[in-house]
Amino acid sequence: MGKLDRKVAFITGAARGQGRSHAVRLAQEGADIVAVDICAQIDTVQYPMATPDDLAETARLVEALDRRIVTRIADVRDPEGLQAAFDAGVAELGPVEIVLANAGIAPISLAPRPGEWQDVVDVNLTGVYNTVEVARPSMVARGVGGAIVLTSSTAGLVGIGSATPGGLGYTAAKHGVVGLMRLYANKLAPYSIRVNTVHPTGVDTPMVMNEAMQTFLNQAAAEGSSPLQNALPVPILKAEDISAAVAWLVSDEARYITGVALPVDAGFTNKK
Repeated sequence: MGKLDRKVAFITGAARGQGRSHAVRLAQEGADIVAVDICAQIDTVQYPMATPDDLAETARLVEALDRRIVTRIADVRDPEGLQAAFDAGVAELGPVEIVLANAGIAPISLAPRPGEWQDVVDVNLTGVYNTVEVARPSMVARGVGGAIVLTSSTAGLVGIGSATPGGLGYTAAKHGVVGLMRLYANKLAPYSIRVNTVHPTGVDTPMVMNEAMQTFLNQAAAEGSSPLQNALPVPILKAEDISAAVAWLVSDEARYITGVALPVDAGFTNKK
């Protein structure tokens, strides 16, 4: 028996990285998965984004655990498309009790492109809002509670990042996610729906481990302003480290935890 048997989780940004890791970990705990990803490139993002093949691999990994999964290509900036993806998952798997608003981009580089600010705010903040909004009505109406986790960042707790439009937008959006979480936690508490954020430090995913980001980080380190300086002697976390915290937050073991901004950051924010 897993901690999440007979539950259904709706996960955005699920084609790879933290989203895929979350899908696999929750499936290991017994959950079925509705997995959504844009599976397309956004022009201001200077690293390759996920593909349909990546989303298919997430499905393969979940099914290998003998769990059910529904995958849909949808953009979190598009409420109608996101709602259609959510509804398709519910129709096949049953009501959603867990929501992981994980989709995000990091258009951070030494060569900013026009539109970075708007794109990162649209995906990382408005996309989180859209994700909660498509799931919230059915969760409230069902009346059995639930758990929502919004993916923020250490950049959502302290003033770090690049002073470029994309970097500023990233930090602003990740701070904004905390505000959303706190208000949702209050508004949804009467329905026994818990809402929390997770705040990872650097994680070994394609969003971080790519040429554009590494060039930026190397330059920042040379200038003595590296945003990735953990307190514990570990340079970067694995996606599975974040997934372990998420799986706990959405389980009954954390049934009285809501409105919490949880760093999973090897002591990064404490050091700051």
